[in-house]
Amino acid sequence: MKKVQKNGRIGIISSILTDNPNQIFTLTHFCDVFDCAKSTISEDIDTIRELFQNYGLGNIETVSGAAGGVYYNPLMNDEQIKDFTKELCSIIDQPDRMIPSGYIYTNDLLYSPQLSKKIGAALASMFNGQEIDYVVTVETKGIPIALMTARALNKPMVVVRNQSKLTDGTVIYMNYITGSNNRIKTMCLPTRAIKKGSKVLFIDDFMKAGGTAKGILDLMQEFQAELVGVGVLMATKEPERKLIDDFKTLVWLDTVDTINKKINIYSAFE
Repeated sequence: MKKVQKNGRIGIISSILTDNPNQIFTLTHFCDVFDCAKSTISEDIDTIRELFQNYGLGNIETVSGAAGGVYYNPLMNDEQIKDFTKELCSIIDQPDRMIPSGYIYTNDLLYSPQLSKKIGAALASMFNGQEIDYVVTVETKGIPIALMTARALNKPMVVVRNQSKLTDGTVIYMNYITGSNNRIKTMCLPTRAIKKGSKVLFIDDFMKAGGTAKGILDLMQEFQAELVGVGVLMATKEPERKLIDDFKTLVWLDTVDTINKKINIYSAFE
């Protein structure tokens, strides 16, 4: 195999690491790929680490020991999250996003690969250091950002649905009450989806009164799993008291003025 020069190795190693966030690769793996010494790979990784730090592209982390290696950590620091959430607020605070019912159109944000990737990284960053086995969401608008959160954490994603499918096998159903209008809804999840004793992070696009999050909490108890965190893209200031006590949001929605076409939204990191 033709020898790969330093610039080429740096590009390939960077691509492998960023395509597989939070997955450890041994130095031996890269030595085998490029047929070179560990010292050479170590120098390459030091260069990549410095470049990523200088340009705010995440962190290249190393793990010592026999099972150690190197991995890419895409998580954001507080300052990066603050800047990004301010950018989100400026994107959302547009008159043409207002729907006559008083809702805000966000589908284009949630289904944008670029924005949903950043949203997922920001949400994952808020739970950095938390032991997590699964990222859980409910269909359908929360799926893109939950998937990107799961990718950043390198954890499997599980989707809770309102109806089961033939391919689900045995499922557990849970009735829950929405906090905003006290309507009874149903959610379900296959019994094989989550292992007993798992630690679960719930991710959703929006929270008003917290009824869905409370339903997920109750559903996880049926699976004998622990809900260790709740993260949402956007939460409303009212009602102030939610059905779930502990959650984190990227942005707060205060008021929607349909007459003056003004959305009062701000970063949770201000």
